[in-house]
Amino acid sequence: MEISEIIMLVFCGLFLIPSLASATRFDQWWIRAFDFPRLQISILIIALIIIAIFVFDFSVSIHFIAIGLLILSLIYQLYKIFPYTWLAKKEVMKFEDGDPTDNISILVSNVLTPNKDYHKLIEIVNRRQPDILLTLESDKNWEDALLEIEKDYKYCVKVPQENLYGMHLYSKLKLEETEIRYLVKNDIPSIHGFVRLDDNTKIRIHCMHPRPPSPSEAATSTNRDAELLMLGRDVREEDKSVLVFGDLNDVAWSRTTRLFQQLSGLLDPRIGRGFFNTFHADYRFFRWPLDHVFHSNDFTLIEIAREKHIGSDHFPMYIKLNFERQAEEEQDKPEAEEEEKEWAQDKIDDAEPREKEV
Repeated sequence: MEISEIIMLVFCGLFLIPSLASATRFDQWWIRAFDFPRLQISILIIALIIIAIFVFDFSVSIHFIAIGLLILSLIYQLYKIFPYTWLAKKEVMKFEDGDPTDNISILVSNVLTPNKDYHKLIEIVNRRQPDILLTLESDKNWEDALLEIEKDYKYCVKVPQENLYGMHLYSKLKLEETEIRYLVKNDIPSIHGFVRLDDNTKIRIHCMHPRPPSPSEAATSTNRDAELLMLGRDVREEDKSVLVFGDLNDVAWSRTTRLFQQLSGLLDPRIGRGFFNTFHADYRFFRWPLDHVFHSNDFTLIEIAREKHIGSDHFPMYIKLNFERQAEEEQDKPEAEEEEKEWAQDKIDDAEPREKEV
């Protein structure tokens, strides 16, 4: 074989690693990192297949094997992201008609603690007028900057922190029984409680921002996975109208997030509608969806949108939902198999959570 063919075979082998690694259950950060850029990996695999077709003369079987394995790898990657394309069936129905007092709108924004462009988020809040605003990575400086919106948002839960895990919840709607909890780590808060819609319907809310697997944050994904799976397990037991939103530091198509959905029975309004990539705001090619809103099957979708750049490394995420009891009959809940439930419980046990129940 010529040197160009040998080099191409090496590249083919390297581009099989992301699919092989992400298909495993190992939770080392560098393995779980392959869960994130599936679209980007797919594009690179397509480009490599095209180049390989021109480089290989197909005089030996290894050429056919290399191309075949790349195609299988591409199919695997596309299978994972397909539900988040316009070609897939929508998981959440579009709102058609109903009582406008049953609407609820949410704006989720990881503001990036060092970011000082406070006015950019405030402009979006003033334009969108969401019923609920959740900020992540917000410290005392952000808390002070957002004081001006409190004339409209009189219900607040504030957890300013300097460790990039501060969290502030602002609501026009009445908040009840709110709690700040530290489910896995004593420096990673989450907010839980209830919100009353204008028609007095009581909705359970969970605001989350688990720590991601990365060399600078956590060597494994165990704590992040445990926090999400604990919530998923206990949400199903609540069996109430539920909203879960925040920066989950995981992509929608990962094993953990999909299992979270199956355990909780919550729906993802992005399925069948698009990726709505929120991170990284500064790099167009390196983006994936980290900021999420999941809801029980008694909501339908009015609007979902990614908002403009606010100086953070995340784009804000906006969603407007309508509460409709009858939608439960038409929207099926995801279900987890027993094997997956056992794997989830093992993950939770490995993290040694501070709280046994959410």
